[in-house]
Amino acid sequence: MGSKAKQDSQSRLIATNRRAGRDYVIEKTFEAGLVLKGTEVKSLRRGQADLSDGYGALRGDEFFLVNVNISPYSHGGYQNHEPKRERKLLMHRREINRLIGKIRERGFTLVPLKMYFKSGKAKVELGLAKGKKNPDRRREIKEKDLDREMRQAASGRR
Repeated sequence: MGSKAKQDSQSRLIATNRRAGRDYVIEKTFEAGLVLKGTEVKSLRRGQADLSDGYGALRGDEFFLVNVNISPYSHGGYQNHEPKRERKLLMHRREINRLIGKIRERGFTLVPLKMYFKSGKAKVELGLAKGKKNPDRRREIKEKDLDREMRQAASGRR
């Protein structure tokens, strides 16, 4: 119990992907490190990242984080990074091999859920996800509406 509190005090959230929960069904989550340039780290410390369009792509036998926007550092000058460049993900070989098998299955993709600093190192939480179909989304919306109506009716009776 004490180690969890210690871990939370050392991690700092940078960005979350709110669209991931709405557009995908998350099967399993993984944590991965990132290979970053200095100006990218400085931008992340300012909280300037957007995960909404990002995904994990397999290149050879390694995974890369694609289409994640890390804004250029304001004082970067000529050393500034390209905002949407591909960034290598650092994972254990066993995890990579397991993910390669899952990704090659029909319909699975790797989606960034959160980006945060953990013990001074930038990390990303990835979700092994399947895209939701339109009927799934409609059913979710209908359930939310029914739940809201029931709460309103219950509060009106009191």
